Amino acid sequence: MAQERQILELPDFITVRDLATLMDASPIEVMKELISNGIMASINQQIDYDTAAIVADGLGFEARPQSAPEAAKPKSDETLPKWRRLYAEDDPSALVGRPPVVTVLGHVDHGKTSLLDAIREAHVQESEAGGITQHIGAYQVKLGDRLITFLDTPGHEAFTAMRSRGAQGADIAVLVVAADDGVMPTTREAIAHVRAAQVPIVVALNKVDKSNANPDRVKQQLAELDLRSDEWGGDTLVVPVSAKTRAGLDDLLEAILLVADETDIRANPARRAAGTVIEGRMESGRGSIATLLVQNGTLRTGDVVVAGESYGRIKGMFAQGGEAIKEAGPSQPVIVMGLDQPPHAGDMFEVAKSVKEARVIVEARRAQSAQDRQTPVVAVTLEDIFNRIQAGEAKELLLIIKVDVDGSLEPVVKSVENIQVGDMKVRVLHADVGEITENDVNLATASEAVIIGFNVEPDPAAQRTAESKGVDIRTYNVIYKLIESVELALRGLLEPEYAEKQLGVAEVRRVIRLPRVGNIAGSYVLEGVARRNAKTRVVRGGQVVAQNIGVSSLKRFEEDVREVRTDFECGIGLDNFHDFQVGDRIEFYVRERVN
Repeated sequence: MAQERQILELPDFITVRDLATLMDASPIEVMKELISNGIMASINQQIDYDTAAIVADGLGFEARPQSAPEAAKPKSDETLPKWRRLYAEDDPSALVGRPPVVTVLGHVDHGKTSLLDAIREAHVQESEAGGITQHIGAYQVKLGDRLITFLDTPGHEAFTAMRSRGAQGADIAVLVVAADDGVMPTTREAIAHVRAAQVPIVVALNKVDKSNANPDRVKQQLAELDLRSDEWGGDTLVVPVSAKTRAGLDDLLEAILLVADETDIRANPARRAAGTVIEGRMESGRGSIATLLVQNGTLRTGDVVVAGESYGRIKGMFAQGGEAIKEAGPSQPVIVMGLDQPPHAGDMFEVAKSVKEARVIVEARRAQSAQDRQTPVVAVTLEDIFNRIQAGEAKELLLIIKVDVDGSLEPVVKSVENIQVGDMKVRVLHADVGEITENDVNLATASEAVIIGFNVEPDPAAQRTAESKGVDIRTYNVIYKLIESVELALRGLLEPEYAEKQLGVAEVRRVIRLPRVGNIAGSYVLEGVARRNAKTRVVRGGQVVAQNIGVSSLKRFEEDVREVRTDFECGIGLDNFHDFQVGDRIEFYVRERVN
């Protein structure tokens, strides 16, 4: 008699790790069962009930829906950002304070690296070409008995690129603003990127030693951007400093620690390590080198690390000064050796139980990446935002707004911010004057936002990046149309817009009569391309005699072809149209979705 199978109650969604725990099985066994059924999933990825039931059945269990409506959800909430899930499974009683991780952002020559040099009593800038930070580094400094970890990034682009890969490298952002120059366009961009990441800001008012410094003017500019100084009754700490004379540096560090205390930055050092890749590279004689920032747990030499699509056992680990160490706790940056290939900055890393488990995870990720490269990028669009909010995938419509002149900025922003449909509302992440740039697209990518342009267009680099990353860019020149589109999007009533794109024009040189087929146009392509899967219109003497006609055949001599280019002859057959005349022009076009 067959042994009765154990009943396994499953929720609607469960992570691979939690499913393995429920069955008292290895995550590797679960992932192998998924792969055998054609499903690629990482250890922390959620799968639905039907998929989990197939896995359970394959491993000898009988799956049933979870009966208790109040049953606890899996600890790992896949709807959270990856970096927040670093702490989601920890018992609050196991969490202890950890050093804050700080990123330094600001305009290109306002003194970011000089300020870090002064703080660390080092001279990074002198050893770097042109005085520009060439790579992402991480350093720890000490104030009294407390540590602060600094990420030295080349700018908010790198900060946002890390977020777009799932990482949240920093707990606090220090915005460096020169007291003589004041707020620049890139300063406003940096503020938008930090706010999108929901990271608290401390302002370092640098270069206060210069004769033309005007701190009050800069504080007024910051107040206009909702960064009101605490001296003016706001909640933003604005600290006057000088990287040159080192004045105010301790005040800045104390301000950072004060914000850290208010933010309650904690971690569990007793668990397996997890965190963010700061940098990856190959070095001659040392192989693959990675700079890791431990954000939770403790990392030890000999641990098996999975970082994005890289994995390996840590053979050596070094602190920022280059000394070999055996372990690293939360908020500590370390350089490690032993991964099979350099990981990417912004990849999340975690410690696996074994090399075998790590290999299975990475192979699944690489297979998923290969599949993703063949799958069109799914954008967050105005048309689908209603469905995403209803499905719980989004809480609000996030917008980045660019306008042509300063006078249009406030009316456009105020108009869209006042739109609310039920519980659905709009939040403007960033608004500024000027054309839509690649920085705007990168911010939209990391934040899953839609870009709105009023009387402006994307520059070529922004257009290319938006197409590759699936960012929805909408442009308008009438404000009520802009407002109407946003409101309709929140109501789920916005229809996609399409525009015609002409591909090419062919001229009919002779009419070929074929039995049982009808007339074929012997043609010469004058411009562009004649394409098999396009729509056509026939123009005679400047008048359209037929339009929106499909192409039934396209031939070069006797060979069927997909397209024919300029200055080549071809035979063209159209669906249900045979009344060709010599001299007719056949226009080929497609209808493409715009905005």
